[in-house]
Amino acid sequence: MDNDKPLLIGISARIYFPGTPGIAVSGVWTKTLHYLEQSVAHWVLAGNAMAVMIPAVDSRSIVTRSDLHLGDYALALDGLLLQGGNDVAPETYGETPLHADWQGDAVRDRYEIDLIRAFVDAGKPVFGICRGLQLLNVAFGGTLLQDIATQRPDSRAHRDGSKYERHFHDVEFVPGSHLATLYPGMARATVNSIHHQGIKDLAPGFDVEARCPDDDTIEAVRRSGAGYVAAVQWHPEFHDPADPATLDDSPMQRDFLDAARAARR
Repeated sequence: MDNDKPLLIGISARIYFPGTPGIAVSGVWTKTLHYLEQSVAHWVLAGNAMAVMIPAVDSRSIVTRSDLHLGDYALALDGLLLQGGNDVAPETYGETPLHADWQGDAVRDRYEIDLIRAFVDAGKPVFGICRGLQLLNVAFGGTLLQDIATQRPDSRAHRDGSKYERHFHDVEFVPGSHLATLYPGMARATVNSIHHQGIKDLAPGFDVEARCPDDDTIEAVRRSGAGYVAAVQWHPEFHDPADPATLDDSPMQRDFLDAARAARR
């Protein structure tokens, strides 16, 4: 029976575009690459589910966006995981970049928003990581801070390039939220922080499930009502479940995969 088969979890692709100024490349690096960060795949595999990267297309592709039937992916797969990566393009939420470095990736935005709509329409769960949280907020009508340090200078540092995933801060769970119920008796936890952008205006229909207590930055959200759309600002795939110093993200992983099993049934 289908219910006995491993879950198939679609993962949105990160996209590498060649031609970055000042960087000499050759071979495969002269091509546009779609890739899956290994730790994200392992986070899914650790839940006894199969990880399936979903490719994107753009105006330079052999096929066009109209040829990519994302609805077919949504019907064939059991859930969608949005992995981290480049900034969301300000134009995607109706703004212009405040700095040349914050142009973002509009191609990936369009592709992932199409994916989100296809999976939500199919009744399949969607979970976002870091950029995934930001993109979900934008996809449903919210906006972003293009740079937390610039637009909210009193905020704490949410990214340290020299430390990457070894940069941490605490989050507080919102009492009564679904996320809080996954961690009974735990009001606060330590997570990694690898982002310079964040939610400015929360999307209609979304609830905040965790915040950074130092500056009130939104760290986890969930869409209210029917269906399963949730996201966290940190990277659960980089946490060691055996490390007592950081949050054990296994309950979130199980919750997402349980929703995928329920959708399959």
